[in-house]
Formats: sequence, C-alpha cells, structure tokens
Amino acid sequence: MQVIENKVQLRAALKQARAGGKSVGFVPTMGYLHDGHAALIDRARNENDVAVVSVFVNPTQFGPNEDLAAYPRDAERDLALMRAHGVDLAFFPGVEDLYPPGYTTYVTVEGPMTQTLCGRSRPGHFRGVATIVTKLFHLVAPDRAYFGQKDCQQVAVLQRMVRDLDFDLQIVVCPTVREVDGLAMSSRNVYLSAEQRTQAPRIAQALFEAREMIAKGERRATVLAEYIKKSIATIDSAAIDYVSIADSQTLSDCEMISGEVLIAVAVKIGRTRLIDNIRVEV
Repeated sequence: MQVIENKVQLRAALKQARAGGKSVGFVPTMGYLHDGHAALIDRARNENDVAVVSVFVNPTQFGPNEDLAAYPRDAERDLALMRAHGVDLAFFPGVEDLYPPGYTTYVTVEGPMTQTLCGRSRPGHFRGVATIVTKLFHLVAPDRAYFGQKDCQQVAVLQRMVRDLDFDLQIVVCPTVREVDGLAMSSRNVYLSAEQRTQAPRIAQALFEAREMIAKGERRATVLAEYIKKSIATIDSAAIDYVSIADSQTLSDCEMISGEVLIAVAVKIGRTRLIDNIRVEV
C-alpha cells in the first residue's frame, strides 16, 4: 500500500495506474475507520483494479458548534484496516493542501434536497460535503465511488451533483452495516457512554418496527412517525432532531406510503448525534 500525503503525489501515482489501463475505485472517508468502511473498501477492491481511500476530516462541513475538534482520529488504526483490506493508495491530505490560503470556491446543490432532513439543522453542511467531494473526484478521477446508505441524504445530494456537473463516474451505494444489536456503525458511536450504547439500538429497532407496521398495512406517515418518536423517546437523554418519511428520490415528505419511501431519523443521545434510515417499498 502506498501512503500519500499531498495531491501532487496522488495525481502522479494515479497517472501511472491509468497509463496501464487500470480502473479506479474510490472510498472517501473522514477516518476512524470501522467495518462499515471496510465493506465499502472490499466492494471497491473487488470491482476495480486500484482501490483508493482518502482520510480527511473536512472542516467546511462542520458548523461552529459541532464536533470538528473532537472528531475521532487515529491514522495508525486506519492504515491497519486499509492494509488488511487490500487498499492500494491511502490519501491523507492536510487542510492547507485542499484549502490553501485564499481559497474561495464552493459547490452548492440548491433546492429542497439540501434543505430537508439534516439540512434543516446543519446549514452549510452539504455545501461543505459537495465542495470536498468535488475536489476529491477531480483529484482521483475514479471510475466508481463508494458510499454507505446510512448517509442517505449525502448520497442523494452527491448523485444529483454528479448528474448536474457531468462527472464521468458511477456512485455505488452500499447497504448500511450494523452492529449485532442493530445499531448503525458510525465513527461517532465512540462518543457514547456504556449506558448510552446499550440504549442506542432502540433507534434501529424503531425503524424496523415501523417497517413491520407498513408490512401489516399501515400507510399513514403521521402514524408511523409518531410511533418512531415515542419509541426513541424511551432512550435516556435522547433529543430527536427529525423523524422523516419521505420519497426516496426527492426526499420530499410523504403523507401516505406509496412506492419506495425513506424512513430517516436523526437523534442526539447526550452529545452524540446519530443518524439512521431504512428504505421501504410497497
């Protein structure tokens, strides 16, 4: 595995790979890698000749009162996981390499897609996401880029961006990877206390129970949302940011369940903000 710390070296390494006609799969991450990231890496490794993974805690997608400084970082842990899963190029850029002094250009995806769900409580977040992913796509020029379904809104925004800006790549969406008790894997799970960790799986359980309600015939989105809220409210110190039942493509709210819908939640347990979602088709 080649470890690269700046974009000049990255481009040189990828130019050499492309000269040999090799396909490139790319997994952009913010590090503190876990089995969910490993699943993305395995897919990229299996479907491409060269697997590239970036680790960059992107400052432009964090708000002023969010956890940029505290976000978990462990480069040695990340490198060990990458080596174990056959990564070819590990890219660890510095902030000034991607945002040099005087940087002023940002990418914004307009419209309801970035204003709903996490966009309501995290203004500017998706501008930061779209900007850094655009930069990374230009640097890596992958054939395929891999993202997890857990970050469903991010995936939808980036799919729109790729279409609108004519990127010549495929976004591959991989299923959410969960702990044995159902909790969606996230780097932020490390923030949870032991007691909070025992209660956090209630988030996924509420989603799964709502899916069962739909299977038994419930079609009213308000009824399902209220059930999920009451279930999550049983978690100590839980503060619900949103419970959304929306069209899976547009992310616009639904009144009745029809076709494929996205059931998505964001919850703060203590200081830890967790997101999760499932797709249901009727």
